[in-house]
Amino acid sequence: MSLFISNAYAQSAPAGQQGGGFEMLIMLGVFGLIFYFMLYRPQAKRVKEHKNLVSSLSKGDEVLTQGGMVGKITKVSEEKDFIEIALNDSTNIVVQKASISAVLPKGTMKSI
Repeated sequence: MSLFISNAYAQSAPAGQQGGGFEMLIMLGVFGLIFYFMLYRPQAKRVKEHKNLVSSLSKGDEVLTQGGMVGKITKVSEEKDFIEIALNDSTNIVVQKASISAVLPKGTMKSI
């Protein structure tokens, strides 16, 4: 037909190499396990740790927000999802509890 391209003819597969359905299920299972252990499980663990951190916030804790501000908690509202943070003696801000990224050791604000 063509001078540069040879014709391709179908070959019959040997009797032992047919199939592919069971091997495909095994591969899907392996990919599912990789997805679970590499992506889902670590993310769920981080979410659980952050939820415990947010629920344990109390007045007087020194915290770091996701925006990078360091302050001391002055008021915790249990019915609402907000807390008041004193950045210094004259500046207070109100932030959501979920925006707290870490609780710092006591005395951190004085050392900064």
